[in-house]
Amino acid sequence: MTKPLDGIKIIDFTHVQAGPACTQLLAWFGADVIKVERPGSGDVTRNQLRDIPDADALYFTMLNSNKKSLTLDTKKPEGKEVLEKLIRESDVLVENFGPGALDRMGFSWERLNELNPKMIVASVKGFSDGHHYDDLKVYENVAQCAGGAASTTGFWDGPPTISAAALGDSNTGMHLAIGILTALLGREKTGKGQKVAVSMQDSVLNLCRVKLRDQQRLERVGYLEEYPQYPHGEFGDVVPRGGNAGGGGQPGWVLKCKGWETDSNAYIYFTIQGHAWEPICKALGKPEWIDDPAYKTAEARQPHIFEIFKTIEGWLADKTKFEAVDILRKFDIPCAPVLTMKELANDPSLRASGTIVEVPHSKRGSYLTVGSPIKFSDMKPEVTASPLLGEHTDEVLASLGYSKQDIFNLREVKAV
Repeated sequence: MTKPLDGIKIIDFTHVQAGPACTQLLAWFGADVIKVERPGSGDVTRNQLRDIPDADALYFTMLNSNKKSLTLDTKKPEGKEVLEKLIRESDVLVENFGPGALDRMGFSWERLNELNPKMIVASVKGFSDGHHYDDLKVYENVAQCAGGAASTTGFWDGPPTISAAALGDSNTGMHLAIGILTALLGREKTGKGQKVAVSMQDSVLNLCRVKLRDQQRLERVGYLEEYPQYPHGEFGDVVPRGGNAGGGGQPGWVLKCKGWETDSNAYIYFTIQGHAWEPICKALGKPEWIDDPAYKTAEARQPHIFEIFKTIEGWLADKTKFEAVDILRKFDIPCAPVLTMKELANDPSLRASGTIVEVPHSKRGSYLTVGSPIKFSDMKPEVTASPLLGEHTDEVLASLGYSKQDIFNLREVKAV
């Protein structure tokens, strides 16, 4: 099957998570992604958090499927020559080096544009160019703090909290992938390449736009009616942490189910939307609440919303999270079980849809990874194993016109 990005060649100079998440997504959709790695060591995540000695760590395998690995020492003249040839034949170069690293390698934007005017150079940064923190080294949790996520996550009587979701890393990679695809479409119209950059701070803030919304509302009226602090608590001059409250104006909370005393994830998330109030009352066996003035409207319910949640928890006490959701979904009530990684890994629906896939690997055996979260009617992205370090070096060099003797010579000088 022809894939949408067949024929697009990408030089992948990224490492760890944000950049590799971006290039992996493009590889799933058909791009020829060549991961350029340092001979002898490669991406640092090959060795991080290993669970099998002498095999690539899951950290690496789950972010680098469908790619080729080329080992190349770009500090050597011979390595630079190989890279120049690769640049001339490629469409995109993706990097997440520190500021100025490409320039120091001798591959500034001007040089890249000279070698290949159609080249798109895509970069992951911690902060945007010109930002007063643009010299700071940024990792996942740093980005969540700098982008506003941490200050608005957690409970009001506790410290800022980091999300387990990779808002700084994988989220930035997804944004960069959109930028690259946009630049490729633009090139079809202009014939020219361009620079594309996404900062981790900007990407986190983009996902926190509702909190920026709330900051402006707070400054105007002095309170936020959908937060647990309203109407009994006090508001300061910044958006507070709201615990498990919903961010869209529909009151919601994580509620205990049967077994919570021994199972830390025996909970559901329960949302009370205005149009769902009557079905909620019927599901809970509380028909008298439907027209009760103390409960009938969202404004009336808010002052004692936690009393309502306590009543719902009483209804949940003899039901597992799965039993509860099976009942509530028949009433079209927004809710979900709090699912663990183990439950997700073994979910037959996620296996069938390709969201969770099992991939054979020559050194690890089979391992689980995420598949494409984007579904297509005419394409089902296939996930293949991540490459061993330098596995495709000879193949890539041969495609650039190097003979077997040339490749041998490059190995002799340890350029590959």
